[in-house]
Amino acid sequence: MSWTWATRRHVYRAQGRCLTQKVKSLTPRSSLPSNGDIDPTSIYFPPNVPLHLKLGQVRRKPKAKLKIPILFLFICRQQKPNKNSFKTLTSSPSQKMPRKGMRSLCFSSRTPSFALSRQSMSPSTTSLSSTPRRRISESMIEQTIDDAATIIMKWDADASAYAKVTSLFYESKKEAMQFIRSVNELQKIMHLLVSEDSGSEKLVLAQNLMQISMKRLQKEFYQILSMNRAHLDPESVSTRSSRTSARSSLSDYDDEGSTEDEIRAAGDSISEVEEVSSMAMSDLKSIADCMIASGYAKECIHIYKIIRKSIIDEGIYKLGIEKMSSSQINKMDWDVLDLKIQNWLEAVKVSIRTLFTGERILCDHVFAMSDSIRESCFTEISKDGAMLLFGFPELAAKTKRSPQEKMFRVLDMYTAMSENWQEIETIFSFESTSAVRSQALNSLVRLSESVRSLLTDFESTIQKDSSKVMIPGGGLHSLTIYSMNYLTLLADYSNVLTDIISDWPPPAKSSLPKSYFDSPYSDDTPVPAISVHIAWLILVLLCKLDGKAKHYKDVSLSYLFLANNLQHVISRVRTSNLQYLLGEEWITKHEAKVRQFAANYERLAWGHVFASLPENPTSSMSPGEAKECFRKFNSSFDDVYWKQSSCLVPDSKLRDEIKLSIARKLVPVYREFYDTQKSTFGDERTARLFVRFSPEDLGNHLSDLFFGTVNSGSSSTSSSTSSHRRRMR
Repeated sequence: MSWTWATRRHVYRAQGRCLTQKVKSLTPRSSLPSNGDIDPTSIYFPPNVPLHLKLGQVRRKPKAKLKIPILFLFICRQQKPNKNSFKTLTSSPSQKMPRKGMRSLCFSSRTPSFALSRQSMSPSTTSLSSTPRRRISESMIEQTIDDAATIIMKWDADASAYAKVTSLFYESKKEAMQFIRSVNELQKIMHLLVSEDSGSEKLVLAQNLMQISMKRLQKEFYQILSMNRAHLDPESVSTRSSRTSARSSLSDYDDEGSTEDEIRAAGDSISEVEEVSSMAMSDLKSIADCMIASGYAKECIHIYKIIRKSIIDEGIYKLGIEKMSSSQINKMDWDVLDLKIQNWLEAVKVSIRTLFTGERILCDHVFAMSDSIRESCFTEISKDGAMLLFGFPELAAKTKRSPQEKMFRVLDMYTAMSENWQEIETIFSFESTSAVRSQALNSLVRLSESVRSLLTDFESTIQKDSSKVMIPGGGLHSLTIYSMNYLTLLADYSNVLTDIISDWPPPAKSSLPKSYFDSPYSDDTPVPAISVHIAWLILVLLCKLDGKAKHYKDVSLSYLFLANNLQHVISRVRTSNLQYLLGEEWITKHEAKVRQFAANYERLAWGHVFASLPENPTSSMSPGEAKECFRKFNSSFDDVYWKQSSCLVPDSKLRDEIKLSIARKLVPVYREFYDTQKSTFGDERTARLFVRFSPEDLGNHLSDLFFGTVNSGSSSTSSSTSSHRRRMR
């Protein structure tokens, strides 16, 4: 606002003479009337003053034709004004001029004025007790205005170069508080003058002082906000709100073995930061309270919003959150989008726990005087950044990606939102921030819908797998490995998945054989929806594997294939959170199925070898019968061993169990037969022609099975097979 020196000629028509006086006017250029009339709307009155009082302050005698208004604005623009000058300038006109002349030129009041002369007061209308009260009140009013003028004019930036470049709150906190108190007292006096003497020149003087003081406080408010950005950043404010955070930082120094001096220095540093932050917040609150109480809330709020919004916007930008459209995200490579999602996961933690929390704390503190103002400020400052932050998950969830790429990032975003939901509702609890809460909720809903859709796609991927490639050796199918990796990771999100699919209808079983319907969970037993769905997905996988096993021409190999793949499923369940979702009963039941598959493999693959040995290995035989039995056994064992040496059992536990089961059925019987019939061949040279395997050789051969390699022949020596076994292990 530009202030000018204006010299006005005030014509006093009293006692037949003209009095010309030059006065200093602090009236803004824009408010100077061109025609000399007084504009009552340019005079400040507190908000609670009725309109008819405001408009009634300017009354002229109808016959008066003066074009120049009488406006007594006697303010000495000095750094230390003379208090007595205000008394002289504000009281002399009413004492020298007749009451009639003054009424025709000056403001009239509908309430009794303190400027009434004693001659106009009759004893019948004025009590003795009221006269001292009026004199004391007038004296107090003048003293209050004089005291306020002294400190306000001292810090008028337009009147003093020193005040223009110096910060009041930085220079002297004591004087700053005195300044605030003087303004508050001045405001009370203005309310009193409006109610008792609204036409008083003191009211005009007080209003001009108020404008100067508000201009000063605006400058101080701006300087404190600008110069203390580092100490009023959301992180510092949020840390200050909890002394525990600061103390935990000190304990971190202690844990790292720091010296006492380092710990003390760290504590002093934290205390210093907190002290500066606390002082700045206290000063801002004092200024805001004063300006709001004085009717200058708009100016105060405007400064606060501009500076603090820039801090929030800058914080969001530095966290890597930028405005993007759905088309932009859909065009991104997955690697780029994945990096943006990872960045968002970190940004949302910092934003909620530090950025928005700190800003809410600061806003609530500075504008604690007015609920509506602090709501308005916080909403305008934080709304844009919050909408940008909480809108990203909704956009990312709409992208079309394969389940294995997208599912777990979607679950990560859902987890981040759900874990911080209570803080989001607390920080953005205002009615005007309901759009932020709605955006966060929309993102949660969209993420949950995406998870359900991806689970459906995953099930469909299993069912639609049309690969007819037979896995060599009956090993693990790639579908089994992929599916169990996927389900194992899903189990780590069991808590959020429980929320997401809690109201999801159970899967339909019509597409599966009835033999697969048996489940450890009865229809009457309440089971978590996530457990039912995981069990269902594994069941779909096992059904698909059962169909793929039928492609093997060797039936025994198909059973080994089923045993291997089911054992892999059980192993992944036991070593992950799936065990808590499916339960021990489910594991026990499917382990029994593995043993059944292994037994079927053993019976079909090794049955001919078992049958080649006599039922009673110790019974007496002729040399010819013994030779025939050994010949049949040698042929059967060679044939089966050659075929089964290419079989693969990846799980070491299952591999050992199958080999041990075969050895228990084969080696003891063969040993008895070998020991009984070896002597029937006479010399050892003849025996070697018919007896190709010793009992130890059988054990060594069996130990080399199920590693998925084919040996050079069945006639390898014990030492060579032992060496091969060590290499494979």
